[in-house]
Amino acid sequence: MLIPEREATPESVYLSRRTFLASALAVAACAGPPRAEVARTIPPAAAPYPVPRNNRFTLDCPLTDELTAAAYNNFYEITPTKEVWRGAGSMAIDPWSVEVTGLVARPRRFSLDELLRIMPLEERLYRHRCVEAWSMAVPWSGFPLAHLLAMAEPAHAARYVRFVSMEDRERQHAIAGQASYPWPYHEALRIDEAMHELTFLATGIYGHALPKQHGAPIRLVVPWKYGYKSAKSIVRIELVAERPTTFWEAIAPVEYPFESNVDPARPHPRWSQWTEKLLGTGDIKRTLPFNGYAALVQSLYP
Repeated sequence: MLIPEREATPESVYLSRRTFLASALAVAACAGPPRAEVARTIPPAAAPYPVPRNNRFTLDCPLTDELTAAAYNNFYEITPTKEVWRGAGSMAIDPWSVEVTGLVARPRRFSLDELLRIMPLEERLYRHRCVEAWSMAVPWSGFPLAHLLAMAEPAHAARYVRFVSMEDRERQHAIAGQASYPWPYHEALRIDEAMHELTFLATGIYGHALPKQHGAPIRLVVPWKYGYKSAKSIVRIELVAERPTTFWEAIAPVEYPFESNVDPARPHPRWSQWTEKLLGTGDIKRTLPFNGYAALVQSLYP
């Protein structure tokens, strides 16, 4: 799918979810963290990467520079700042497994190695839009979530899919400083959203395994929704009948509602969503409804 109008990804402004502060952080080719330090967080190339690219999902702009994307992330378990790469190294991600449970005929726990062996791995170029009004374009490697859910055989009563992230208070040190938050991190989709062809479980990026700051070893990618819907470091997927409350929705439901589709016409309570800043270039562009994926997903929301 060709996504119209773009340039590809900025950096410099940090709009806090909590305070809407604009701060001059320059990641990329200006005054940011030393690129050699960020590069050390990138896993070496190893099987099964790189994987074949699915050319149905393409961009009409350059990808975000890899080190720029690796140096500017949200991962509140590790730090409330954007420099997740500095603290993510202590996360323990090997061995790893993902449990699929709830309203399914075949509940099961999959090891990461098993998923990499049995799933149809592919690379997709997607745009990523943060609720903080910055964006990037990256090549994810992984597989459609629908393939994993089909193996578990969802029950007819299953209406929602809930995702639970790792909670490791010994290594994810920022959790203790945010004790009022409803840890572990959890997100959810309607089952039709979860089964949509765009909804992706990523195990790699830029032709190698995910770095820890991107949500290693496996994360959700839902490109038509704001980035916080794409849960990182997933350990459990639950199919349920009733709509679950999600992490940020529990904290601030007006600011971070359950649906959270990218919608430039719906402002955040503290800032506009009409434009976005591209990581790496700092260019400002108009935000597209559904992040440019309206042709594929608008029918889900009559």
